[in-house]
Amino acid sequence: MDERRSELKRIIMDTKTLPTLPGVISKLNALSENDKASVQEMARIVSSDQVLSARILRLANSPSYGFYRVSTISNAMILLGVNVVKSLALSSSIFEIMEKNSLGLWEHSLGVATAANITAKKLNIPEVEEIATAGLLHDIGKVIIGLKCADAVLEIRRRVKTDDLYTREAEREVLDTDHAEVGGWLAKSWYLPDKLSEPIACHHDLTRSEDHRLKTAVVHMADLLIKASGFGDSGDRAVPPIQTMAWELLKLDEKLLAEIVQELEDKLIEVKNFSLEMQIADATEA
Repeated sequence: MDERRSELKRIIMDTKTLPTLPGVISKLNALSENDKASVQEMARIVSSDQVLSARILRLANSPSYGFYRVSTISNAMILLGVNVVKSLALSSSIFEIMEKNSLGLWEHSLGVATAANITAKKLNIPEVEEIATAGLLHDIGKVIIGLKCADAVLEIRRRVKTDDLYTREAEREVLDTDHAEVGGWLAKSWYLPDKLSEPIACHHDLTRSEDHRLKTAVVHMADLLIKASGFGDSGDRAVPPIQTMAWELLKLDEKLLAEIVQELEDKLIEVKNFSLEMQIADATEA
């Protein structure tokens, strides 16, 4: 393993080097691993942080989930599930960085979450909310690379442009790893379940997915649909081909795909408006 890759993994796995996480997270982690803990107990812990609670509720009411009626943290936990709320809480500080410094990536991530939601519902795949969350988090590794390897990011961008590479290819050349693998490391360090961490780590390569390949296929497809739509900015403009394995797993055909695309086009207007509302809300709170 390359020395730089080893060092990057060490940094990622050491959560103390990440952006400051809310103090409630360690308590929430402990409670979520306790079978006897109730939703109400966990909700009280999260609700003790008003800024975090507001952010989770805004995300829970986003077009990516489509509920529009989540008014309390306990309500969010019941509708979305504890894993989803925990993931949103853990990711809140990183989402804030994305909004302020990587608006294009933030909107790309919202778009992928929305596309994953639509695709999973259309194909009657269970655990839609968790799939949407995996879509929301799929590129979180890019944010960590930007935070921890700022010098390398400039070289990655240069190679994407001059050598006509996908971002992932350029990352591999410069860092001997890529954002999907880094995102997987981060998810593991947060003790997220495999059904979330696996789609994050494997959304570019379904052959690496073992236990949650169907969920990973949905996130893979959603990523490509959003790139093809031109919504947001994932770091490069090229749209890779759909992996055959994903197409076959999802049992897609041209008619189904056209229906998904049509629904997604209508929804992306809402996603753009939601992104603007989030930015205004954050500016007001600052």
